Amino acid sequence: MRNFDVKIVSEEIEKLCMNANFYIPKDVMNSLVDSLEKEESPVAKDILSQIIENDKLAQENSVPMCQDTGLTVVFLEIGRDIHLNGDIYEAINTGVKNGYEKGYLRKSIVQDPFNRVNTKDNTPAIIHTKIVDGDKIKIVVAPKGGGSENMSTVKMMKPSDGVEGVKKFVLDFIDNAGGNPCPPIVVGIGIGGNLEKSALLAKEALLREINDINPIEFYKDLEEELLEKINKLGIGPMGLGGRTTCLSVKIKAHPCHIAQLPVAININCHAARHKEVIL
Repeated sequence: MRNFDVKIVSEEIEKLCMNANFYIPKDVMNSLVDSLEKEESPVAKDILSQIIENDKLAQENSVPMCQDTGLTVVFLEIGRDIHLNGDIYEAINTGVKNGYEKGYLRKSIVQDPFNRVNTKDNTPAIIHTKIVDGDKIKIVVAPKGGGSENMSTVKMMKPSDGVEGVKKFVLDFIDNAGGNPCPPIVVGIGIGGNLEKSALLAKEALLREINDINPIEFYKDLEEELLEKINKLGIGPMGLGGRTTCLSVKIKAHPCHIAQLPVAININCHAARHKEVIL
């Protein structure tokens, strides 16, 4: 059994909050550059060039790539052979508080949905925990901006709607979202489970690498088809037209009830922020 001081978690969360906001993932940057080379619309090319320049400036100067530095979402995997010395949830929120203060990141969390009083330190974080084999702790920090998160949905579809119904639902939703989620976007789709599980699946799907390949051929083909059809919608970067609306579509599926076909859509803007560490 490994004894683990949760103060280390606070220190790592602090760094992850800043790094996720300052340094765009390499796979996302590479995808933006590749999209710029393929884009045909002059307006879209100009916007993509500005996005890339913005992300490079953020990296060089260690400043946020976007003014909306997000609600902090933490995916936590704890090995069953580890003993935590302290409250890991309190440690996570301490790390968020410190990271957002030291990184001069915008504090965007309110205490209550209706009184709208700001907590002034970007806590509490949203934390998803899994118990896994081993004696390690894996932490993924994914700051989620309000604009792209607002362009999310869950639909409890009927099994008879089938894959064609799912395709139509996704394409109609993305089309209606237009430029609101700040395209080019990454689309996470959760299929199965139940109401809340499908939403979590969609958010987890966004943590995959841009160019990775779904190991299940059916979903690989569906991801590719949806990506092609989304980019044919003509929404383009920031909604101003072009062929680059979506960088990638990621699907994660789970068993579900015989009478249900839950489908959730969660969108990342072009920043697609997330950083991880294994302790």
